[in-house]
Amino acid sequence: MERIYNFSAGPAVLPKEVLQQASDEMMNWQGCGMSVMEMSHRGKEFMGIAAQAEADLRELMGIPANYKVLFLQGGASSQFSMIPMNLLRGKKSADYVNTGEWSKKAIQEARKFGAVNVVATSADANFSYAPAQDKWTLDANAAYVHYTPNETIGGVEFNWVPDTGSVPLVADMSSNILSRVMDVSKFGLIYAGAQKNIGPAGLTIVIVRDDLLGETLPGTPTMMDYKIHADNDSMYNTPPTYGIYVAGLVFKWLKRNGGLAKMEELNVAKAGLLYDCLDASSFYHCPTAKADRSRMNVPFTLKDPALDEAFLKEAKARGLVQLKGHRSVGGMRASIYNAMPMEGVKALVDLMKDFERAHG
Repeated sequence: MERIYNFSAGPAVLPKEVLQQASDEMMNWQGCGMSVMEMSHRGKEFMGIAAQAEADLRELMGIPANYKVLFLQGGASSQFSMIPMNLLRGKKSADYVNTGEWSKKAIQEARKFGAVNVVATSADANFSYAPAQDKWTLDANAAYVHYTPNETIGGVEFNWVPDTGSVPLVADMSSNILSRVMDVSKFGLIYAGAQKNIGPAGLTIVIVRDDLLGETLPGTPTMMDYKIHADNDSMYNTPPTYGIYVAGLVFKWLKRNGGLAKMEELNVAKAGLLYDCLDASSFYHCPTAKADRSRMNVPFTLKDPALDEAFLKEAKARGLVQLKGHRSVGGMRASIYNAMPMEGVKALVDLMKDFERAHG
């Protein structure tokens, strides 16, 4: 069977070249006689894989020397706890921006460790926009400011980086990391689950500034202490070795294909093609404010919800899958991460136009 176009929000599509290389090296990595999955995480082969992956990620993102790169487990959801455990640092509260489901989960978890000041929210419009910063009620004494630059469910993306002054800015970049050029030095901490733009589920990347390490809440478990992982080069316990290996292949793929500047250019073009189709039609509707539309996750509804199943059936027949919207909002959602080729977006647009002609 030919490969389909997979619009899943995550685990998501990976570059074909990466999958092919991983397949070729599955049994025997570069002549060593074993799979990466069988390697000791402390052996020279895997230590080299991990070091190269970190070096390539640092190059791609321009990560300054005073930031640690951690390869962890537990997904972004574990970071909802680890962040307050590590970053409250003697302060009583932190600022959070609430722009959707993932923001809400981060807020709920942070409240177990300290006070949370919700400085801005878009709940008044069903999380369909990113609140302008002049509406935020920031606390100069907050331990940090947390926001979600891209909400996968609502399809809202911040196309600007908040200015939080001397208060560390924390970002959950799970769904838009590596999709655009970003100045890492504006952040105190960036975290991301791998399963959207980096690699297979199971790996979580944390990029954290040195001065934020080493002052955890009393009773913080060893495995939840960033400094422990930083001091041990992410090898305090057995890391997600195969996830790190595949992530390294993705980083190489990005470098070969022009880096983040080129990837951002392609993502703008892909998203533009799809949004142009939506905007030109009265049959489809995108609920997200135009200024805050995500380049990664595009939600839309059909004029008649009774046609949803027929649309999904026709999409599947054309090899376009995972287009059903999140259960909390319904409709459709096309996730068009880095590895989704332009051809996939064009195929979706062709389907949408054909379906509208047949049922409009």
